[in-house]
Amino acid sequence: MADIELSNVKKSYGATDVIHGIDWHIADGEFVVIVGPSGCGKSTLLRMIAGLERITQGDIAIGGQVVNKLEPADRDIAMVFQNYALYPHMTVYKNMAYSLKIRGVGKQEIDRRVKQVAEILEIGDYLRRAPRQLSGGQRQRVAMGRAIVREPSVFLFDEPLSNLDAKLRVQMRLEIKRLQERLGITSVYVTHDQVEAMTLGHRLMVLNNGHVEQLGTPIDLYENPATQFVAGFIGSPSMNFLDATMGERGQSVNFAADASLGLSGDYSDHEGKTVTVGLRPEHLEIADPSQPHTSLNVQVVEHLGADTLVHGAFSQDALELTVRLKGVQSFSRNEVIPLSISPQNVHLFDKTTGQRL
Repeated sequence: MADIELSNVKKSYGATDVIHGIDWHIADGEFVVIVGPSGCGKSTLLRMIAGLERITQGDIAIGGQVVNKLEPADRDIAMVFQNYALYPHMTVYKNMAYSLKIRGVGKQEIDRRVKQVAEILEIGDYLRRAPRQLSGGQRQRVAMGRAIVREPSVFLFDEPLSNLDAKLRVQMRLEIKRLQERLGITSVYVTHDQVEAMTLGHRLMVLNNGHVEQLGTPIDLYENPATQFVAGFIGSPSMNFLDATMGERGQSVNFAADASLGLSGDYSDHEGKTVTVGLRPEHLEIADPSQPHTSLNVQVVEHLGADTLVHGAFSQDALELTVRLKGVQSFSRNEVIPLSISPQNVHLFDKTTGQRL
């Protein structure tokens, strides 16, 4: 087992900066997720931890040892890739045993480890098969098994579920979480899927163009996003963003003559300022028409079974808004429905910097 310490880690390709100085401590046994859009630098950061990419500046320490100059094989890590990276000419057994064989582990110990891990991953019946005879989910289990038999100090996952269908991704996500909790091995997981990030990680790092937008637990990032980028990236469907003007003494935000929302907290310093208002679809509710409310002109309704998504126009400015309601709800196009939201669930961001107010 080992902790991981990143100290001012940077990566550049020539004059192009890809990672802009990251400081992060990952505790022993922790499962952390690096999440962000394609091209933000998350796989590059993971590959630097693995030793597959040289760092330009800073230090990476695993278990208290700086590993900047160590080869991947000497870092006591195991990596699971999105393309499985199995040897096609070897059986499942030989794929899982190969890394132990080249390290000089005895045949009896190899056999014990491979069969033990195969039982954990429920792939014992496939040990004599070739990878081409397996489904995508089975191949990913073999790739994970090959990593586990090494008994490393650190697991690194590079978008391991991206090639699987939606149902299998959910199943494998659960398997990975159970496995990590059972083994207690320090794990770093990279994904662009915020649902994977929210459900798997003890803590998340949100990356944007090589910069850390926010570090924290999934719930902290959901409830208290530090920036508009984080607010829009975490949560499904994505948070609604609307331009508005801060009202008198900063006690409300005004969208147009016909629409405003009350606020909780002291925003008196921002009176009259144009801001970006963030509203999560699941925090908007059907209001009592006799009570203060705003209105939505319904345009499109999507039925998801357990929930209903309503898309429409909000206020006289025809601002687009998505609302997530529980259960099956039916509305007609151009129907006007009253909406309310608790002031505590209204998020405000600086329109220029995107920082949370």
